[in-house]
Amino acid sequence: MAGAAATKQQANGDDSLGVEELVEDAARVADGRPLSGTAEESGYEYVFPAIRGVQAGRTFFATMCPLKIVAKMFLYDDEELRPELRAQRSLNKGRIPEMSRYLVDNPDGYVFSALTVSVDGKIRFSPAAPRQGPASLLGTLRVPMDATFVINDGQHRQAAIREAIKQRPELGEETIAVVVFLDLGLERCQQMFADLNRHAVRPSKSIGVLYDQRDNHAGLAKLLVLRSPVFRGVVEMEASSLSKASRKLFTLSAVHGATRTLLDGLPIEDDARLALADRYWSAIDARLPGWADVREGRARSADVRSEYIHTHGIVLTALARVGNTLVAEHGPAGPWEAALEGLRTIDWSRANRVWEGRALVGGQVSKARTNVLLTTAAVRSALGLPLPPDESRVEQAASEATAAA
Repeated sequence: MAGAAATKQQANGDDSLGVEELVEDAARVADGRPLSGTAEESGYEYVFPAIRGVQAGRTFFATMCPLKIVAKMFLYDDEELRPELRAQRSLNKGRIPEMSRYLVDNPDGYVFSALTVSVDGKIRFSPAAPRQGPASLLGTLRVPMDATFVINDGQHRQAAIREAIKQRPELGEETIAVVVFLDLGLERCQQMFADLNRHAVRPSKSIGVLYDQRDNHAGLAKLLVLRSPVFRGVVEMEASSLSKASRKLFTLSAVHGATRTLLDGLPIEDDARLALADRYWSAIDARLPGWADVREGRARSADVRSEYIHTHGIVLTALARVGNTLVAEHGPAGPWEAALEGLRTIDWSRANRVWEGRALVGGQVSKARTNVLLTTAAVRSALGLPLPPDESRVEQAASEATAAA
C-alpha cells in the first residue's frame, strides 16, 4: 500500500513519486550506506531491532513491535479516496469486534500473524557486524519520525489490536512481527496488496471446527461424531461440501452448526449436552429414510444425497430448530420423541415441489437464512406444531409473493 504522501500526490494529480530516488535509497540501505537527509541529521528517529532480507531483488526488514506502538503508529489510506487511489481495501468495521474480542478473551493463547507495512521515508540499517555473513543481516533499523508507515496487509488486525488494548492495556506490552518494505509508490504498493492476497485461502468451516480447541460447541460436535452411531463413519471432517463421489453423508460443519442450534439456550449441564444431542439425532435417524441404509451398506451415500435433501446442513438446522423448541417445552427428559413421528410422512426427495423456494432455489440447495426459516416452517407444519414469529413472517411473505405472481 502506498504511503500517505504518495497517495495524496496521486489524488492531486501529481505523478512525481520519486521512485528512482527511492530505488537508489533501497540500494544504499541494502549496502548499509547512509542516506542523504536521514534521521541521523534531524536527530529524531524510531529505532527497531531488525533482520535484513531480500525478495525479488528488493531489501526488506523483519522486526518486532510492541502492540501499543502498532495501535498508534501504523496507518491505512484515507477511505474517502476513490478505490483506484488507495492501495488496500476499505476497512470492514464489522470484523473488528470479533477479532478484538478474540484478543481480550484469550490473553494467554491468542495468535496473530505478522503485519506487512511500507515506509514512506528515508531509512537506515546499521548491521551488528560490518563483515559479510549471517551477523551482517542483524542490526537496527532507523526510521525518521516524520516517515509514514502504511499497512499493506493486516489493517484489520491493527484495528483489533487498538480496540483490545482499550480493554486490556497490559496487551500493549506484548509484541507482533512486522515486515517492513520501502514504499516505492502507489502502483507498486497496490501490486503488493494484490500479491499478498492472491493465494490466500480461508480454511473450510469443517476444518476450523476440527482444529478449534476453544469452542465448547466444536468439542461437543467432534465427540458426537466419534461416539454417536448416527454419525460415526459418515461425516466429512475437513471439507465443508461433499463431492459427488464422497462416501460421507454429512460435513462436520453442518453437524456442528445444527447441534449448536439444537442446544441453544437450553438450561442443561455441560456433561448432559452430549447425551441429549445423541438422543435427539438418534430419534431423527429412526424416522428418516436413507441414513441407516448408508451406514449399513444397503445404499450409496452419493445416491441418497442426490435423491434426498435431508443430509444437507439446511435440513439439519431446520430439524435442530424444531428440536430446540420441543426440548424447551417438554424438558430434556420429556416425551418429545412422540412429536417427531410426523417426520415419517414427509417426502424428503428433491422431486417434491414443496422444497422449491424453501430448501431449494432453482433446484440447488440454498443456505440463506430465509430459506432455513421456510424449510423449518414446512417441517413444523408437517408435525402439527405452531410457527414462531420469525417463521410465520417469512411464511406469510412467501405466500403473498406466490399469490402476486
